Amino acid sequence: MRSLSVRTIAGQVLAVQVLLVGLLIVAATTALILQARNDSEQEAVRRATAVAQTFATSPGIVSAMGAENPTVRLQPRAEETRKRAHLDFVVVADTKGIRYTHPRPQFIGKELVADWRPVVKGKIVTESVQGPLGREVQATVPIPRANGTVAGVVCAGVTAADVSGRVERQLPLVFGSAAGALAFATGGTALVGGRLRRQTRGLGPAQMTRMYEHHDAVLHSVREGVLIVDSHGRLVLANDEAGRLLDLPRDAEGRPITELGLEPRTAELLASGRVATDEVHLAGDRLLAINQRPTRWDGGMSGSVATLRDSTELRALSGKAEVAERRLRLLFEAGSRIGTTLDIVRTAEELTQFGVPWFADFATVDLVEPVLRGDEPTGNAMRRTASSGIRADHPLWRVGKMITYAGGVPQALGFGAGRPVLEADLRAYEGWQELDPEQATKVVTYGIHSMITIPLRARDVTLGIATFWRSEQSDPFDEDDVALTEELVARAAVAIDNARRYTREHAMAATLQRSLLPQGLPDQDALDVAHRYLPAQAGVGGDWFDVIPLPGGRVALAVGDVVGHGLHAAATMGRLRTAVHNFSALDLPPDELIAHLDELAGRFDQDQAASGGDAPGISGASCLYAVYDPVSGRCTMAGAGHPGPAVVLPDSTVTFPDIPLAPPLGLGGEPIETVELELPEGSRLALYTDGLIRDGGRDFDEGLRVLRTTLAGLPEGTPEETCQAVFDTMTSAHPGDDIALLVARTHLLDPGHVAEWELPSDPAAVARIRNEAAEQLAAWGLADIAFTTELILSELMTNAIRYGCAPSRVRLLRARALICEVADGSSTSPHLRRAATTDEGGRGLFLVAQYALRWGTRYTPNGKIIWAEQPLTDPMLPLADTEGEDLLDQWDDIPG
Repeated sequence: MRSLSVRTIAGQVLAVQVLLVGLLIVAATTALILQARNDSEQEAVRRATAVAQTFATSPGIVSAMGAENPTVRLQPRAEETRKRAHLDFVVVADTKGIRYTHPRPQFIGKELVADWRPVVKGKIVTESVQGPLGREVQATVPIPRANGTVAGVVCAGVTAADVSGRVERQLPLVFGSAAGALAFATGGTALVGGRLRRQTRGLGPAQMTRMYEHHDAVLHSVREGVLIVDSHGRLVLANDEAGRLLDLPRDAEGRPITELGLEPRTAELLASGRVATDEVHLAGDRLLAINQRPTRWDGGMSGSVATLRDSTELRALSGKAEVAERRLRLLFEAGSRIGTTLDIVRTAEELTQFGVPWFADFATVDLVEPVLRGDEPTGNAMRRTASSGIRADHPLWRVGKMITYAGGVPQALGFGAGRPVLEADLRAYEGWQELDPEQATKVVTYGIHSMITIPLRARDVTLGIATFWRSEQSDPFDEDDVALTEELVARAAVAIDNARRYTREHAMAATLQRSLLPQGLPDQDALDVAHRYLPAQAGVGGDWFDVIPLPGGRVALAVGDVVGHGLHAAATMGRLRTAVHNFSALDLPPDELIAHLDELAGRFDQDQAASGGDAPGISGASCLYAVYDPVSGRCTMAGAGHPGPAVVLPDSTVTFPDIPLAPPLGLGGEPIETVELELPEGSRLALYTDGLIRDGGRDFDEGLRVLRTTLAGLPEGTPEETCQAVFDTMTSAHPGDDIALLVARTHLLDPGHVAEWELPSDPAAVARIRNEAAEQLAAWGLADIAFTTELILSELMTNAIRYGCAPSRVRLLRARALICEVADGSSTSPHLRRAATTDEGGRGLFLVAQYALRWGTRYTPNGKIIWAEQPLTDPMLPLADTEGEDLLDQWDDIPG
């Protein structure tokens, strides 16, 4: 408030405003008081009139007036009415004005102080009189008889003191409101005064006048244009020099800058309010150097002020500066538009598309053929990789053409020397026509007259040639264009070389990944299998799948996922897939196989940590392993960190079996559990990686719902159709993670193709079972392999009787191959060895290995099974020339 001194304009305005507000508030308060007094008095008259009329017309009043002593009857009623109506008096008088009642009894019998004579004639009179109670406001009404005459009068009212009391009770509210209004008005006036003080900087009238005179003198006498533009782009002020330099109209102030006929670039600068320092703009035949800064007040943007200086003498220098600015802007734009991807062809296209029409009418890029494959450039044979032009009907060679530049052709000279070649006038130079004179003639006839060819060099390697052409009305290329184009092409060459290296590494990783994934599905009869694999957009990943035939006609299905992408993920995937193959060769149960795989993954991580390498470990990889037996229809599975499969029953019911949860591979510490399913023939198993479920930003539950719906909608779908439908529904064009899908439809082995026998611990049973097996083979149409089968069964049964323990069983399976199985309760396994000449035994397994395609041992919860497989056709010949009976006679366990 001290700053609002009356010496300043703000202080004077504040004083005047406070005085005016005070006068207005006093006048308003007085008017309110007078109005309140009048309203109270009118209200008292209306209330008195109503009470008097009600009393005058109430029953018994007329009869009381004719009584011998009216006062006795009327006085109590009048007092009761007065009190109930909150009046100061209710007085009843006769037609001569003599009171019958009064609040003060001493006034009864005296003449009524009122204008009662008109009332006797039937009128109602309201008035303010000086009565016994002081100044009174009253209403006098007649008491009518039934015949219309007046029996007397009733006078009711209040004293003036009572009316004043009512007004006085309202005075605190009136004065409080007035004080609040005065405080509010004073505060608002102070705020306005403060703002005015800030705007006037606390100046007084004399100082303001002097400042305006100085402002006017300086503003209109300087030889530099000054413009002030508000935040809406309207011209607020322009001095004389600004009006002259910009040729402004007289009514320019207050109009938008864009409507003053200025050069578009100048108008854009002035309207934008952006900061500018010595920007050169053309205004008619003048060159103006414009400086512009924002104007601020209390931190808020309110507009801008610009100064203009005539710099016409710098025209030539400004022209060169514009050229330099254009070229710098060109190179800056090139950095953001060329090399946006790691695709060689796309980068070459971006170079040609950027060059046209910035500084050329046509542009072509030719790359050495190996570069397109990601290899090191060798030779000089090039392929036209990209081409752009202002017109599509140009005669230049099209994309895809193989070209070998030689001789004096500028491209050959530039490619060989590694430097740019300028041909400003193609019509005057014939060397470039040596390669194809006919095509060169078409180019010149078309109107192309100037050319720059620049080798694409990066890291001391020439990748190809970029050529830029001008035609028709364009100026010929000059040396300045060469320098600019060389810088542009050098940046593009680095981007192409980066893309080439990425292409090479990606091809290597993709080749490695393809080599590590199954190249085809093995032949087997238990399952119809189809698969799909889609790598992530980020590149090669670590998802994998496998189908592994097992002994006994069984088939193993495996799906896994390695965290990450790139060569390391692909190599890790190969290691895990190989490990699964190796472990499955041991015919381990799923839980044991996963446990071994988990231990192996942990060992891989330990070796990686010990080597000090920075490659990520295997921890976090997952695997699901399932074994299907077509004889029993059972599927046993176990997993580590991997989602369970989807099972589609023949009636299209889709379930997701609950696989016991185990941590991902390499973490260890948790037991691996299996789950066993009974699958009817024709059921479908869908094994997948979580990339399928989560693709497109879905959460896991939503992904399972979509998968369930898709599988249920294909009741008769083959595995191939199922894979395609799932991929069409659930995958995007560029998934964020690898996706692997394996769909298998189950088959059951015909019970008629299974033969079983109990094997007693009696050597004599061998011959019986061997003969029955021969009969079964004959029934199956496999009599050609009966001899070798008898030989194999005899050896396996004899070993089971000699070295095994009960219970023992023999089983023949006719599938893709003939499978012989002998099971016993022992966990010891026979080993193949070469018997010495003097050994009495040890030759049986050697013969089994010679006659069987494969043989081996697998362990069961109750013992082991020795198995051997034989082809159904083209049986193997007996060893040497030994007769079959002679071979059988070598077994002393066979009775004669």
